[in-house]
Amino acid sequence: MKTLSASEAFDAYEAVRARLPTAADGRPAPRRIETLADITEDFDVFLLDAFGVLNIGETTIAGTPERVRDLQAAGKRVLVVSNAASVPREVLLRKYKTLGYGFAPEDLVTSRMATIAGLTEMPDRLWGIMSLSAASLEDFGAMRSDFLGDDPAPYDRAEGFLLIGSGEWTEKRQDLLEVALTRRARPVVIANPDIIAPREHGFTTEPGFFAHRLAERTGVVPRFFGKPFADIYDLAFAALPPTDPSRIVMVGDSLHTDILGAHTAGIASVLISDFGFFANEEVSAAITRSGIVPDYIARRP
Repeated sequence: MKTLSASEAFDAYEAVRARLPTAADGRPAPRRIETLADITEDFDVFLLDAFGVLNIGETTIAGTPERVRDLQAAGKRVLVVSNAASVPREVLLRKYKTLGYGFAPEDLVTSRMATIAGLTEMPDRLWGIMSLSAASLEDFGAMRSDFLGDDPAPYDRAEGFLLIGSGEWTEKRQDLLEVALTRRARPVVIANPDIIAPREHGFTTEPGFFAHRLAERTGVVPRFFGKPFADIYDLAFAALPPTDPSRIVMVGDSLHTDILGAHTAGIASVLISDFGFFANEEVSAAITRSGIVPDYIARRP
């Protein structure tokens, strides 16, 4: 799997701003805080990104399970809002339990769930699927699908393409997809808009990376589900009782997904600076360059 540096990842997000929601104008300079404990009383609902907030790859960010428990003990609702598309929610729940988190099913909202909801409003078609070869698609229901591997035939047969997970994706497969779309344009749906994800060994490229590349090369504009787009926030809000939006905050490590998504949803945001995307990077310069301004910058969750 291709990897990017933090600066390359930031440049990649900036290069595709025309396909992302617009950042809110006129935001005041962010307030610096140490942890979420500093703003516990200011919000009733905390929406937490996963990679860069709860964990880095398969490693827990130290102190975050305790922070989540403290928020819950204070009567706060804590939801995970993640561009996790490769596996069903039940698999993620088991992962988070292993990492030390006690989330219930109703506490998880993912881009996979947003995609499944969105597909119910689309015509039935045969989807060519980017995913792990052993991945389960049972939660997608009766969807007709072909796995996209190294054989060109499924690319030709497909009536649309659904990009779920890029863990086994290769340059050869990307070329096959781009050739197929150039020959015959078809809908492309992205279940994970992330360009990168922080892991123990660096940043891996995610479905969003390949989606934007094929858009540039084929002219086919993908349909994205997940942060920073509104659909995943609509699902999160539907999981809550009626709540004043000013009492909801999004916590994440990425300007172009988490913070921009909070702008889209009309809620406050916290950027984590010492883990994930901006670990060992200069946050202030990135905020100035992008114009995506969080309400708070926290060193750690």
